[in-house]
Amino acid sequence: MNKTNETLFERAQQVIPGGVSSPVRAFRAVGGTPRFIVRGHGPRVWDAQGKAYLDYVLSWGPLIAGHAHPAVVEAVSRAAQGGLSFGMPTEAEIELAELIRASVPSLERLRFTSSGTEATMSALRLARGFTGRSRIIKFEGCYHGHADALLVKAGSGLLTFGNPSSAGVPAEAAQHTLVLDFNNVAQLEETFAREGDQIGAVIVEAVAGNMNLVPGSAEFLQTMRRLCSQYGSVLIFDEVMTGFRVHPGSAQGLYGITPDLTTFGKVIGGGMPVGVFGGRKDIMQCVAPLGPVYQAGTLSGNPVAMAAGMATLNLTLAPGFHERLTVLTRRLVDGLNLIGRDLGGRISASNVGSMFGLYFSAAPPADFAQVMSADREGFNRFFHQMLERGVHLAPSAFEAGFMSSAHTEEDIDATLAAARASLEADS
Repeated sequence: MNKTNETLFERAQQVIPGGVSSPVRAFRAVGGTPRFIVRGHGPRVWDAQGKAYLDYVLSWGPLIAGHAHPAVVEAVSRAAQGGLSFGMPTEAEIELAELIRASVPSLERLRFTSSGTEATMSALRLARGFTGRSRIIKFEGCYHGHADALLVKAGSGLLTFGNPSSAGVPAEAAQHTLVLDFNNVAQLEETFAREGDQIGAVIVEAVAGNMNLVPGSAEFLQTMRRLCSQYGSVLIFDEVMTGFRVHPGSAQGLYGITPDLTTFGKVIGGGMPVGVFGGRKDIMQCVAPLGPVYQAGTLSGNPVAMAAGMATLNLTLAPGFHERLTVLTRRLVDGLNLIGRDLGGRISASNVGSMFGLYFSAAPPADFAQVMSADREGFNRFFHQMLERGVHLAPSAFEAGFMSSAHTEEDIDATLAAARASLEADS
């Protein structure tokens, strides 16, 4: 049978819902057929038909050193030869935990999970158990995994309790979730003034990456920290995406704000399934077996995943790693902005560290409403034009992009040439 992206997608749909194991991969937002990847190396991936693409998805962020980095592959191979899983403690867990804490000191104690969703779900359960309060705050446009209480959207009005945004989520599962506007300081202050003694936790992406790239303002995040301290609420930074991506100390190191709990994923696993939640010692001691908040996972602390994480973090912690990567990302962003100006403001771009946003609007958005006003159809056409020219972007106008240390200046210049040609072809 001749294997093409089309034949593989047709085959996949016979056994997997939508033909994919995670919805955005299905290309429903942009149309067309997803590319089935057979291998990756450095900054590139190759599909089933042998076509190469410069990759700015990088497994949705974890591959900060590029695909199949030799040091990571060697570490994984060495660990796998010793055994794939034990369900018992290993020294590798201690070593990775110590390395994470050395870079992000707010994690006085931490625990491994197998995904970012597990990490955020566990952090929220812990915050509620610690405070004895059920109510939580999240922000429109921020994604924290697919736990029931977090699959909510705002209804009408300035302030609303969350309504389920997925079938199968009972209304009562979302009834304690308040959904506020991202970067709206006044609304946050009003909500705490009215209901602060009932709020157990606030969870936020300090740099949102699932409504494209939208950084939190310093005032917004500082106000959040002050109010949580004032009212005894737990501040949770969801750094699954930003952890070790935007700064050696992650988003909290970049902003100089210390959350009470933090969740990590992606980069700390180097491409393997890993998550972490951790924070203040007094809060983390509420987790079983020390305390009454239950959390467990058969594959948590998996030795192969720990090895991939250790190898990847050691690469990122080398002197100058993030500085070089930020300069490279800035080269891409500056080039995209120049193209946007040349073509009458059709696109704009921004970055925070090695995360970047490409927007089909004249200026980068500051909140969810501005994101939603962008030209999504224009992005969809651009996405396919870029794919034809061998550049792989996320198949959605609402996803941030990622840079790796394997990308070169020549790769960036080739990407910019493809972007200009793609936009001109669509004019």
